[in-house]
Amino acid sequence: MGKPEIGRKTRLESFIELAKSGKQVKILVDLYTRDVKQLGHAEDSDDVMEELDMCLLIADFVPVGLKGEPRVTKVYAVCPINESDVDAKITRYIANERLKMDYKRLQDVKIELEEKFF
Repeated sequence: MGKPEIGRKTRLESFIELAKSGKQVKILVDLYTRDVKQLGHAEDSDDVMEELDMCLLIADFVPVGLKGEPRVTKVYAVCPINESDVDAKITRYIANERLKMDYKRLQDVKIELEEKFF
């Protein structure tokens, strides 16, 4: 008997469906940030575009022992790189609250994981 297989379009719902079907699912969570450039309108003009330095708060959900090593990557927040400390804390809070909702969905179907936060 080989490893359980999962479809090509892997989402958290794919792991949930697999667990609901009776398979034991364990997920490793990896959190990280990635700096990106985003085009946006300049503050004082709708016509002028400027490049903004942004930061993404990202989580990778990697199931252990599934055929094809599927991975789900989700962005939990987007924020300017130069935001104030207060705004950064608010952004992390929002990202963590979104993570908590996903953790609960996964744990409700008995998926094993270690909760991590930004």
